[in-house]
Amino acid sequence: MSRDHRKLRVFHQAHTLTLAIFKHTRNFPRDEWFGIRAQVRRAAVSVPSNLVEGNARSGEKDYLRFLNIALGQSDSVVRQLQRLVQQMEQSIAEQVTEGRVR
Repeated sequence: MSRDHRKLRVFHQAHTLTLAIFKHTRNFPRDEWFGIRAQVRRAAVSVPSNLVEGNARSGEKDYLRFLNIALGQSDSVVRQLQRLVQQMEQSIAEQVTEGRVR
């Protein structure tokens, strides 16, 4: 069975999200380069990568296994982004409390 990942809308959406994550995490503080920034970037890259690899597999079982991995990584991206938002909200709240933000 021949599959083409470029025909999958989800592949294009995952690729677009990956590019956006890289763009918006580019200016993160240096101390986060190996923390949440690296985690969310790795997870984001993994989604379209697993879609490509799954589509390249000839067997249905392998194909479904890679789609399942991509699904798990997409959940990881969502959770990492939620964690990032929580950290940012906490940081802003601390700055407001300390009078550093007007």
